[in-house]
Amino acid sequence: MIRIEGTIVTAHEEAACVAAALRPDNLSLMRTSADGGAVRTDIAGTRLRSVIASVDDYLMNLAIAEDVCSYVSR
Repeated sequence: MIRIEGTIVTAHEEAACVAAALRPDNLSLMRTSADGGAVRTDIAGTRLRSVIASVDDYLMNLAIAEDVCSYVSR
């Protein structure tokens, strides 16, 4: 069985807030953490379509989390 793995790293003013907002939506093979001014999410899976769908969902959630965290920090 093939294992697909990847990491998404994005820079944010409120990285801890963004990471905290994303964590509840993580699937079992996803890990999200804040590292300084960046959010790092490791994603793994065994089915390419599932990994692609997870990344797609994650990116939408990331955009929303960033908006909410930037609004709350004002």
